[in-house]
Amino acid sequence: MAVSMRTAHDSSLLRLAPAEQSEETVLQASQHLQLLALRRVLAEEAAPVGGTVARAAVKRTFDILVSAALLALALPVIVAVAIAIKLDSPGPVFYAARRVGHRGRPLRMHKFRKMDHRASGPKLTTEGDHRFTRVGEWLAKSKLDELPQLWNVLRGDMSLIGPRPEDPAFVALHAADFIEILRVRPGITGLSQVAFAEESRILDGDDPTGHYLDRILPQKMGMDRLYAMRYHLRLDLSILVWTAIAVVARRDVAVHRETGRMNLRRRPAEALPAPTPAAALALTPGEEAPPVS
Repeated sequence: MAVSMRTAHDSSLLRLAPAEQSEETVLQASQHLQLLALRRVLAEEAAPVGGTVARAAVKRTFDILVSAALLALALPVIVAVAIAIKLDSPGPVFYAARRVGHRGRPLRMHKFRKMDHRASGPKLTTEGDHRFTRVGEWLAKSKLDELPQLWNVLRGDMSLIGPRPEDPAFVALHAADFIEILRVRPGITGLSQVAFAEESRILDGDDPTGHYLDRILPQKMGMDRLYAMRYHLRLDLSILVWTAIAVVARRDVAVHRETGRMNLRRRPAEALPAPTPAAALALTPGEEAPPVS
């Protein structure tokens, strides 16, 4: 079953929305229809994650064991962050972001609240976003705002590793491209998350939504489709290791767009001044060397 798309039309409508539009804004009728059609296609073509029941069972077992262990270990951190948020600003501790989940089902992705509880505006955040609270700015830099998503993993809404869940409005713009992606559970980390670990820093501050839709989202969709088609446990373990390198060690990680292979991003070497030709250094007879300044 084909999913019709009106990308250019819907994209222009999205970008012309007022800045005060919040994430809870009602989707347009055309976007609703796109999401319903997408969900219907995924329901008709339902298959186990990884293509086999055995692979799906291994992945789910891994998710349950690791997320439960991490939640237990992180409990003191979760309590400390919750207290800091409450002391720093009024409002709830947690925030539930609307996303499109496995097989197109609605997903409430849990996060620690980073913004003032009255904040509104673009769906995307940039570095130093004025809507951040003091604690929220630190949470964004440390990535600890994602910690509550371990509960989503334990519940089965998400996986530790998988495509990053996207906003319904963004999914509606590329419904056909998300068919393959949404066949697997969305993840806390994955190929696209590792490649764009510093997304908020590279987004255009003047037009973050336009920049994201035009330049970043197409690249992320390509990597997420690659993961959905080539999933295996060895890839998940590799992504976990490179996530630690990107988030904890703060190193830039490059992801090959065709193979999914990860390595440290090579930084261009600083240009050295050109050496002075030997002939220019030679002094003619009787000439004094210039004074050193």
